[in-house]
Amino acid sequence: MRALVADGRGGVEIRDVDEPRPERTEALVAVSAVSLNPFEVRSLGSAEEGRRPGSDVAGVVVTPAADGSGPAAGAGVVALGRGGGWAERAAVPTEHMALMPEGLDPGRAATLPVAGLTALRALHAGGLMPDHRVLITGASGGVGRFAVQLAAHDGADVTAVVRKAERGADLERLGAARIAVGMPSEGEFDLILESAGGTSLAAALGMVARRGTVVSFGNSSKEPTTFEAGSFFSKSGARLYAFTLFPELERLGTGAHDLAHLAAMAAGGHLDTSIDMDVSWHEAGDAIEALLARRVVGKAILRID
Repeated sequence: MRALVADGRGGVEIRDVDEPRPERTEALVAVSAVSLNPFEVRSLGSAEEGRRPGSDVAGVVVTPAADGSGPAAGAGVVALGRGGGWAERAAVPTEHMALMPEGLDPGRAATLPVAGLTALRALHAGGLMPDHRVLITGASGGVGRFAVQLAAHDGADVTAVVRKAERGADLERLGAARIAVGMPSEGEFDLILESAGGTSLAAALGMVARRGTVVSFGNSSKEPTTFEAGSFFSKSGARLYAFTLFPELERLGTGAHDLAHLAAMAAGGHLDTSIDMDVSWHEAGDAIEALLARRVVGKAILRID
């Protein structure tokens, strides 16, 4: 079969590779569409030649899991894998797999696993409540756009933080009560989703409310964080929560359920999957370049054709 493989020069190319060998708890999926995530494209810069990336897949089950778990052969599914997803076929654990609702385009479904699950679980980790004041950094990205919608859907008052005004052009439509270009200079928030690190994380620690939570799930700035400890510990009961998706899903065991929930929302028109780039996998290089240059607002997907 064919797959996108790291070329050892920071890019990928389509090559003939061996067929996947699913574990007992994995199903073999014929992949229709995949989603590209920033951590995947950045990692290509140091990837050894031959490495096969790819976490987000949507397609059809070819061979069900040997242990009897998960959907049957012929079922359309959306799934979160641990690599090798940018291919014609992929082995994916059924614990991170859900049926694709009828009418949901595989490209839209493929946006959900990493970005959608991160947004959903990060909000839950922060104890989201309907009356919460929520601040979301990186709001124009894949995770951020899902987080804005999910928080607003649950009744929160959402402030969306973007780097440039034009990148936040449609975030009010998605549910943001206000848009901030850069971290706001004032205000208190019950929940802050923080992915920039550096000075952004320092500011978040100073703006979190008493008994509030800062959920840190990235460091796109690649900068260390120095903060005024007094401004943080004076917020009695406030906490900083370190979030990583796979350990969170393993701890909770909610991967399949959460994906089904997100897919149902998307199919019902309650979740905009914000696809900004939709191309053939033969154009993967262009999509990767656009993501690295931060020209993509939302998600980039590849069709396996």
